[in-house]
Amino acid sequence: MKAAVVRSFTEPLVVEEREVPEPAGHQVLVRMETSGLCHTDIHAAHGDWPVKPSPPFVPGHEGIGVVEARGDQVDHVQVGQRVAIPWLGEACGHCEYCVSGWETLCLQQQNSGYSVDGSHTEYALAHGTYVVPVPDGIDPLDAAPLTCAGVTTYKAVKLSGARPGKRALVSGIGGLGHLALQYATIFGAETIAVDITDEKLQLARDLGADHVIDARTQDVAEEVRRLGGADAAISLAVSNDSFRAAYDSLNRGGTLVLVALPPEGELSIPVFDTVLNGTTVTGSIVGTREDLVEVFRLHQLGRTRVVRETRRLEDINTSIDEVLGGKVTARLVFDLR
Repeated sequence: MKAAVVRSFTEPLVVEEREVPEPAGHQVLVRMETSGLCHTDIHAAHGDWPVKPSPPFVPGHEGIGVVEARGDQVDHVQVGQRVAIPWLGEACGHCEYCVSGWETLCLQQQNSGYSVDGSHTEYALAHGTYVVPVPDGIDPLDAAPLTCAGVTTYKAVKLSGARPGKRALVSGIGGLGHLALQYATIFGAETIAVDITDEKLQLARDLGADHVIDARTQDVAEEVRRLGGADAAISLAVSNDSFRAAYDSLNRGGTLVLVALPPEGELSIPVFDTVLNGTTVTGSIVGTREDLVEVFRLHQLGRTRVVRETRRLEDINTSIDEVLGGKVTARLVFDLR
């Protein structure tokens, strides 16, 4: 089988031949159909974050495929079933986070494509309890971005408090932002889209954003305040300036949800204003298995549209260059069929 492998943080990935693995115990073997390229894969491949993966490893956590075999401890996932391999590869299942609906905060979790091999391969092993069934009728090319970009922004919009009668700012209309904008609309909020490229600003208009702000030529906070201020802000742009602009755009009682993870990301906030205004600043890291079930259901009902382009796995290094060069409107997906 072919697999894209990180062998060094300073070298391109290597697409190499490996033996097809055998599932054991709680594992399932998934024949991959598609696998989305997330910016987290690039951070992993470059060792950008304080907690680094250990080369060699296979990145990828937006994997969609069909179960071909299962270990002897798996009885609820069937051979022939289409499943998603998400960021949360597995968790302990019994800590306070796991039992209270916050499994993504489990201190013992393993992450697909980071601490365990992921989905940028023709065959992948995954924990049978943590794969998520993909409903019939969803294109695997759509399902892949929904498995991370979708569930991550869906959770962030949930935490933001976006709802009818409220104004929601989405900063960064790309692979994640174009879905966040749609979820904020589904939740009933008045939406404000912010970006710095003509293509993504146009994408925001095409997706029905109520207001569009070009951060290159407009003062974001000033423009948002002119509209009445934001009650919720989802920060997806990889830029410290965008974090502060989103914070400064908030109304009293507003919530800023930080999602983007630039290597040197920092946000300095005034304590007095934060306390006086009752501002909430929170982080959001992906979503749970149940969140992903909900994301798939919304897409199955036709409520969301995934904007994506396809590539071959052999082109993973040029695909990474495309993402880093800002040449991708939304999401890239490797077609492994």
